[in-house]
Amino acid sequence: MPSLLASLSGRLAAAVATGLLALPVQAQDKVTFLTSWFAQAEHGGYYQAVATGIYKKHNLDVTIKMGGPQVNAVQLLAAGQADFLMGKDFQVLSGIERGIPMVTVAALFQSEPQGIMTHPDIKSLADLKGKSVMIATSAHNTYWPWMKAKFGLTDANAKPYTGSLQPFFADTSTATQGFATSEPFEAEKAGKKVNFFLMADEGYPPYGNTIVTLQKTAKDKPDVVARFVKATIEGWDSYLKDPAPGNALIRQDNPKMEDEKLAFAVKRLREINFMKSGDAARMGPGVMTEARWKKTFDFMVGHGILKPDVDWKQAYTTAFLPKP
Repeated sequence: MPSLLASLSGRLAAAVATGLLALPVQAQDKVTFLTSWFAQAEHGGYYQAVATGIYKKHNLDVTIKMGGPQVNAVQLLAAGQADFLMGKDFQVLSGIERGIPMVTVAALFQSEPQGIMTHPDIKSLADLKGKSVMIATSAHNTYWPWMKAKFGLTDANAKPYTGSLQPFFADTSTATQGFATSEPFEAEKAGKKVNFFLMADEGYPPYGNTIVTLQKTAKDKPDVVARFVKATIEGWDSYLKDPAPGNALIRQDNPKMEDEKLAFAVKRLREINFMKSGDAARMGPGVMTEARWKKTFDFMVGHGILKPDVDWKQAYTTAFLPKP
């Protein structure tokens, strides 16, 4: 006669198999992600992963918080008020120099969407010599030293960028900073013909739209980091196919975001193929290489933006990327 233990074990197995006994559901890991600005299409993959349940599928309960002009993302990350942030390579390297142990775990865009918008007479960035270029204050510690060195510009060419395109529209001898997904839309809406040049096409080295966390988080919660990276890549794949769910959440967070602007930005993201171009075409989305990070480090050191003794290899890891 079968033992009581064997009998109970059999009944338990049968109950589980038939769904009569539910097993405990593992609690989802709570994660806070901080974007770089107000909600927009450049954040679409993250919002899509929330909207479509992709994060939940990977057992993550993700809260997205918007960045903005008054938000110090690095400070919030260091203080534990965010688990991940949408970062920049310069930001991470400078943080390590200041003793903030950050690490980039994925590059969703293989290049930054940063560029220069010009009037139609400018046929290349080399034609900017002698022209006025409107740039933000932060540009003096990022792309402006690169532009000066590469295109023979000086600080005398730099004019303040106020966030408005009206000075650019009014003066055909000027150019202005912008994003491939944004400023050209404003020009199109205003009926102005413009040219737009991506800096990455001329060799500007940083990655764009990166996922950054603390080195401690990467060490103590590797499974959470890996799941967040994998789910976010899936979110971006989904968003670029059908952005409607993500856009609904973007508009919820940022009601000023226009449907037309979102549609234009998604179109540009697809055309330029930020996510799967370059190394990602053969190595998979999110990929980063030592050569690219070394170029960014050398650039920063060469222009006096970063000290040469910074351990730049701490700034990134590919350990959490899905296997292609």
